This record gives sequence, structure tokens and C-alpha cells, in this order.
Amino acid sequence: MSSAKSPYPSAERLDLVDHLHGYDIPDPYRWLEDPADPRTGAWSGAQDELTAARLAALPGRDRLAARLRGLLDAGSVSAPLWRAGRAFLVRRTPGQEHAVVLVREPQPDGTTVERVLLDPMLLDPDGLTTLDSWVPDLEGRRLAYQVSRGGDENSVLHVMDVGAGELVEKPIDRCRYSDVAWLPGGEEIVFVRKVADGEVPAGEENLHRRIWRHRIGADTSTDVLIEGPGLYEDHNYYGVHVSRDGRWLVVSANVGTARRDSVWIASLDGDRTGELVPILTQADDVQAAAWVERDGLLHVLTTDGAPRWRLCVTEPERPQREHWRELVAEDPESVLEGVRRLEPPPGSDEEPLLVLVRARHAVAELALHALDGTPRGTVPLPGTGSVAGVSVADRDTPAEYGRLWLGWTDLVTPYQVQRFDRATGETVLVEAAPGEVDVPDVHTEQLEFVSADGTTVRMFVIRPATAPTGPVPTLVTGYGGFGITREPAYTPTALTWVEAGGVYALVSLRGGGEEGEAWHLAGNRANKQNVFDDLHSACERLVADGVTTPAQLAIMGGSNGGLLVGAALTQRPDLYRAVVCSAPLLDMIRYEQFSLGRTWNDEYGTADDAGELGWLLSYSPYHHVHTGTTYPAVLFTVFDSDTRVDPLHARKMCAALQHATAGDPDTRPVLIRRETDVGHAGRSVSRTVALSVDQLAFLAVHTGLELR
Repeated sequence: MSSAKSPYPSAERLDLVDHLHGYDIPDPYRWLEDPADPRTGAWSGAQDELTAARLAALPGRDRLAARLRGLLDAGSVSAPLWRAGRAFLVRRTPGQEHAVVLVREPQPDGTTVERVLLDPMLLDPDGLTTLDSWVPDLEGRRLAYQVSRGGDENSVLHVMDVGAGELVEKPIDRCRYSDVAWLPGGEEIVFVRKVADGEVPAGEENLHRRIWRHRIGADTSTDVLIEGPGLYEDHNYYGVHVSRDGRWLVVSANVGTARRDSVWIASLDGDRTGELVPILTQADDVQAAAWVERDGLLHVLTTDGAPRWRLCVTEPERPQREHWRELVAEDPESVLEGVRRLEPPPGSDEEPLLVLVRARHAVAELALHALDGTPRGTVPLPGTGSVAGVSVADRDTPAEYGRLWLGWTDLVTPYQVQRFDRATGETVLVEAAPGEVDVPDVHTEQLEFVSADGTTVRMFVIRPATAPTGPVPTLVTGYGGFGITREPAYTPTALTWVEAGGVYALVSLRGGGEEGEAWHLAGNRANKQNVFDDLHSACERLVADGVTTPAQLAIMGGSNGGLLVGAALTQRPDLYRAVVCSAPLLDMIRYEQFSLGRTWNDEYGTADDAGELGWLLSYSPYHHVHTGTTYPAVLFTVFDSDTRVDPLHARKMCAALQHATAGDPDTRPVLIRRETDVGHAGRSVSRTVALSVDQLAFLAVHTGLELR
């Protein structure tokens, strides 16, 4: 379409071409990378006006908002974390914007009292402050927690006295993605902190961290730096673990988001931290989570020789791989995700058991094993769903031994708490989600289909309980990256869509972790096209089965899932009618130059390498927008405070699509919705509802879904 007739804000097209490794790479909207450029400001303001008017006119918005709010008002509750008789948990009740941290405490008369410890809305009535993490000390007397504001994820660490509810520590900044481990006694922590300004080249502060031993209440200038061989060479992210007896410190580290772990162990003796001894390095090219259990053995959960993970043990004094003893071998059909030690009930002569958290095709399972690895049965679960946290009583709460708490959800069940009792062998509901909610009557199933290269892939499908007589509007989503597993969980947007008469599908794409590390590797780097092929094949299966048609088919994804749908709409514009692309990566040639981009090159590849540049160019959505193509209706949703994925990706792609599309702008519009004071992840319930209303109303009107 000519610019003279375009209903979209004017966007200058530059005659700018990069020459990299023999490739000529046009970048006509380079100027939209700079938010301070007056042209970017003017363009964004004009897009805001256009999008606000178009979204406000969509039908069914009030009904959507009411239904989404109702489903979200189911709230949620977490499994308790036990500390010396106190139980710490998180709960969100109807009407609350954010979940709050609570503590349950036994009273002398045998009753239990529950009280709020931390409410983000009391910290910030505007609702812009989010709780990023929290962990009580081993005695349950102090709580370390991290909060950030406006979505920037630049967490500040605080320490609270649990009894008094008062802070006992000055705020500690630079704690973004910072792990915290308590030493026994509650007087010291080992924690991770970003380097200070000036310690590294400007703009690289988010890429460098250090591990410190800190005494509560002391000035951070007196903190003791933890050092070890190779500890701060190239690694970006760190995890820390202190054994319950305070004898051992385990440190893990990663290079960006690469799924390889470096691991060290050091002895702790009073104020002295021993030498960090390497267990694994990046050269070993495996993943591992390591901890010292109450029996004094070092446990290692690892992909070493086992893409679906196995469990090994050794003595902490001999932590190297040649000394490992395999306790539980890899299961070829399920992924081992976690381990807990379950003590026998008080007064029982039964043996302690290991609880293994597994996922079979993304569906949760719990298996019981003896300490020598011998199978001892399974834990019954409520159905086909996900375990959202598993906890057992700590060493100082023996009255609760023999019980296992698990957060539980499935496609129609809000987050609740179930408890398994060894004495009875039963799993029972102990706390439902706090809000009354009328979940629509739906049918759920997990289907198999074959992707382009013959690989069997699975997807969860939610349909109305009464089968439609013909094809209906269908919304498909997935992620397919970084080894992240998308499990079946309560999703108000999905239920709202299906209640209105549509079908919703969640695809277990390659690139994720649904089938272990081999599944991840089959969808990253040179294999990234497999992810897009899996999505295309899932949608083609739904069309072939008569569930939907291309004219009724919508796709939605965010972050790496935004890249997914961005690539999908450029590769198969004929297959999709409407797209929501949220916080996306779209310019895969320059993604490393912004925000945390360079930490993702192990997942995608780097434009600095000629061969890897070829991978990126083969699918980079921004570089596959072609003039004269009829593209689907597209809504980009971006967040100005996003410090992970820069909104520039969506700005450039939006401008490119608005220029190129041959579609009618009234029936196939390309819009960008911009939001301030919110970032990539946590947000209030009201913000969640507002965003979801715009997204679902947009998809509904362009696929013919009547929002009743």
C-alpha cells in the first residue's frame, strides 16, 4: 500500500544495509531502536492513539473483563515452607492485586495463628511494586525478601524480623536475580549481588555478579567476597546453597542462559570459608543441581549421561564425577525435575524416603524411592496436571514428619495445596484456592501429532464440554525455548476463550524441556526451525481434524514465544488469521546488542559468526517481512520498563508490517499496544485483566468468536 493511503502513522524507511559475512541485511527502521529519538517518540505517540481507539471499539470488552476478573479471583495458595514449627506460604485472595507472604505459628494452647508478613500493596498502594523472591532463615525468625518497582526487576534486598514484623537490615541494592542462602543461626547470609557502577564497562553491570558473605545489620562494605577457581570468569548468574548443618557451601554458575552448570563446593567452619573445590565446569557440558542432604551426602541431580536427568551421590570431601554413585537412573519416558527427602511419621520405625518429582510428557508424577534408590511406589495425584512446589517438614518440625505438601494445578483447577500422608498412603486436598469460582464446563485432553520431520509432538487441548457442530475459532500458544516446560495449569485466558465457544491449545514444542534436554537441543540454535514447524503442524492438525479453519485460527506468544509467533506469521501468513505477539524478540541479527540479549546467544546463535548468522537470517521475523503480502491481523504488546526484551523489536516489526501488508487495515490491522510502569514479568491483577481483555478481544473479533 502507498504511504499516501496508509492509515498508519508515518515511519521513515532508511536505505540502510549492513554487510555481514557476505550477507546484505537491510534495516530500514534502525532509528526506531532509539526511544530518545524525537521520531520514535512521535511515532509511538501516534501509534498509542491509533491502538487505543481501535481496541476501545472492540465488542465484548466489558464481558471479558468481568469474566477474567472472576476467574482470576479464584486466587492462589502455595505449599507451606516449614521452619522450626512455623509455616511460611504465599496466598492471593479475591480482590487482592498481589499475593502476600504469610506465616502460620503454633500457639501454647495448641491452636495455630496465621498473619500477614509482607503485602506488596502496603509497600506501594499504586500496585507497581512486585515481590521477586523471599526465603526465611533456618530458624524461622528472619525473612529475606526482594522487591522491585515498575517492572524493571532491579530487586532490592530486605531482611525482616518475623516476630516483630520490622526490618533489621538496611536495603541492599543491585540484587537482580540474586540468590540468598542462610547460615544456621540467622546471623549471616551468602548472597549474590551485581557489581557496582564503575567496576565494569558501562552498560555491562547486568552481566557481572559476585558472591558475598554478609552479617545481618553490618555495613555491606564489610562483606567477605567468596572466591574460587574460575568463579568469576565469564559466568553471569549464580546460585548458592548452605547445608542445614552449616558445614558446606555449594555454588553453581552459568554463562548467560546456557544450559551448562559450573559447580563448586567449600567447607564452612565458623567465620572461615574453605577453598571452593570444582565439581563441574563449563567444559563438562552438563547441567546439575547439587546439595548436601541431612545424611551428610552430596546429592547431584544431573544430565551427565542422562538428558532426562538422573540422581547421584558422593561424599562432599570427594565431589568429583569419578566418585559419584548413581542412586536413581534416567527414566527414558519421564523427566526428573526435583528431589525431596521425606522422613517417617513420628514414632514410626519406617525408613526415610526420597520423593522424586517427575514429568511425563509435561504431566506431573511423584515417585517414592528408598535412600539406596530402590523404588517404593508412587504418590497419588489428583489428575493430569502440574506440581507447583513440593515441601516437607524441616529438621526442626518433627511433628509434621511423614507428610508431603504440594502445590497443585491443572487446566481447570486454580492453584491449591494437596498433602500426602505416608501413614495412609493418600493424597488429600488441604487448602483450595481461596476464592469461589465458577469454572466453565470444558473437556481437556492431550493429543499427539506428527511434525514436518516425522517427530511426534503433543499438545493440550481445551474444548467446550458440548462438542461444536463445526469448526470454531481456535487459539494456539506455546513457548519452545530455553528448555522451559509449559505444563498444564489453570489459565483464565484459556477458560474465557473456551467458555465463549472457542478451542484453546497449548503445544509442547521442541526447544522446551517437556521431553528432556534432547528435546530442548532439537529446537535451538541450528535447529530452531523445528520449533516453528511444530507450531505449523499443530495448527494444520487442528484444521485437518475439522476443529478450526485458517480463517478462525489465532496464535499468541510472549518473549521467546513472541519470536515463535513472529516467525510463524511471516512463514505461513496463509495459515493464521490473527496474532498477539507480546514482549517479543524479532530482529535476530541485532538482538545481542540490547538489554540481556548477549546472554541468550547460546540458545539462538550469534551474528558475529558467519554460520550462526545464517541460522538467524533463515527465520528472523523482521527480515522476512515482504511487501505485498496479506498478513494476519497483528497486535504487538510491549512494556516500556521491560529490561529483558527491548520494545524496539516490536516497534521495528510493527513499522515493517504496516508498510508491507496488503491486507485491509480495517479487517487485518497491525497495531502496537504500549504500556508503561510494567516490565517483562510480574504485574498486578488489574494490569493482567486490562492486558488480557485487549488481547482476547482483538483475537476474537478477527477470528469470529462471539464473546458471550
